[in-house]
Amino acid sequence: MSEATPTEPPSVGPTIGLSSFGKPVATRAEAVELFKVMTTGGEKPEEIFHSTHGDGLTFMSDVPESCLGGADVVLGIDEAGRGSVLGPMTYSAAYWPVSMQEEMEQKPFDDSKALTHEKRRKYFELIQDTPDCGYVVRVLHASEISRNMLRKVPYNLNDMSHDSAMEMIRNVQRQGVKLTKCIIDTVGIPENYKRKLDKAFEGQGIEFIVEKKADANYKCVSAASICAKVARDEITPSWVFPEEGFVPVNGKEWNSGYPSDPMCKVWMESNLIDKVFCYPDVIRFSWGPIKDRIEERGVPVVWEDEDEDNQQSSMSDFLGGSDGGKRKRQRLGGNKVQKGIERTELF
Repeated sequence: MSEATPTEPPSVGPTIGLSSFGKPVATRAEAVELFKVMTTGGEKPEEIFHSTHGDGLTFMSDVPESCLGGADVVLGIDEAGRGSVLGPMTYSAAYWPVSMQEEMEQKPFDDSKALTHEKRRKYFELIQDTPDCGYVVRVLHASEISRNMLRKVPYNLNDMSHDSAMEMIRNVQRQGVKLTKCIIDTVGIPENYKRKLDKAFEGQGIEFIVEKKADANYKCVSAASICAKVARDEITPSWVFPEEGFVPVNGKEWNSGYPSDPMCKVWMESNLIDKVFCYPDVIRFSWGPIKDRIEERGVPVVWEDEDEDNQQSSMSDFLGGSDGGKRKRQRLGGNKVQKGIERTELF
């Protein structure tokens, strides 16, 4: 009697992890799945990528075959959530062969701000179903924005936006795509932004067009606008608070997340619960309205900088000078000491 052949275990798709991001996937089906996991989370805790403490992720779809082999390619860039007081800012690029521009002009893509949520989602699915259109999304989480803007020397939002755009362009180029035209909805003064791009990509044969309202005037920028807006729209309501034990007073009923939004105002007023840390990381701590609320309702903290001149001895004193040759105690590792002093009284 012959032995039964062991049954092979059912095949399991590749595990989605942090290493899945920052590089293109192999197929469009994988792109659809990875985008879903990035924006709304997976079934396992380790697949919750949209609530990280560190820098946000870069998603890349598969690279269309028509964009390889030396074909001239046009790429558009736009962002969503720039002025929001909570949640991420999302930057996106969409690209396709220049030879297909006439065909792509027939697509219903438009400035995402001019579309309803339902139409944005419908057109995003159309982008996903268009094999000749590649797309990239860079997520800048609120915590990343806060850290950068609250540095001693601030890394401002315009520079973050510019660097994100250049990062996406280079990521596409690394896949062997020959970009000959990049059209960008401007951040800041268009002429200055264009000069910055021309210098960064000098000699690479890319024509840069940087304009206001590019998301309404160029289809590739409209497509990028839709990708960016859909990503933000899906990340924000799916947010998983990493702060242990934090339960928001009224859930995630912050609507658009913009400071002028009445629902967002109510959420901010209701959820400044902790007197020291104030808000969870979904909030942009560098924004004026948040700073004002923390100033009014948080625990006051005074940061005292010691006087360098009084704390550091001159080299001659150290080696033996006016003190009669006695060696003075030096502070090592840094020029300043900061002390956080928590006062007992509250506002």
